[in-house]
Amino acid sequence: MRRVWVRLGRSLRFAYLKILRIKAPPHSIGLGMAVGVFVGCLPVIPFQTVIAVALAFVLRCSKIAAALGTWISNPANVVFIYYFLYQIGRLIVPGEVQGFDPGQLALADMLTSGWHLVMVMSVGGLVIGVPAAIGTYFLTVRMVLMYHQKRAARRMKRAALKK
Repeated sequence: MRRVWVRLGRSLRFAYLKILRIKAPPHSIGLGMAVGVFVGCLPVIPFQTVIAVALAFVLRCSKIAAALGTWISNPANVVFIYYFLYQIGRLIVPGEVQGFDPGQLALADMLTSGWHLVMVMSVGGLVIGVPAAIGTYFLTVRMVLMYHQKRAARRMKRAALKK
């Protein structure tokens, strides 16, 4: 079990460093991450990365950050995220989804429930995705700026030591 946590920690650190080291302005990286997180909150699992990169292309922001941002809904937690989206969407969209038991979360049940289920989950995704994207933008820009400042300070220190 410890090995799983070590791998998870390494993967998260790798993604974190990958985002920080993207050669782009902080605004571009932050907007790309925000786009990715927003799309990651929508129930379009097989197409999330494609949609996020296309939006990043249109918005002229970091495509790599957008692709990484979609991993907010990864295979390990997508069931929980979709259940949460369903519950939020159900509070807003009137009517019941026929033939869908949220306690089961079987893909076959979701597909037979039709477009009403997709609409409910999409509304939930919008309600969750917009604030998540806004928070992600500001957090990412701050992290990137701090990383660049620390990196510049290290370079200055090294340059001073060489003299």
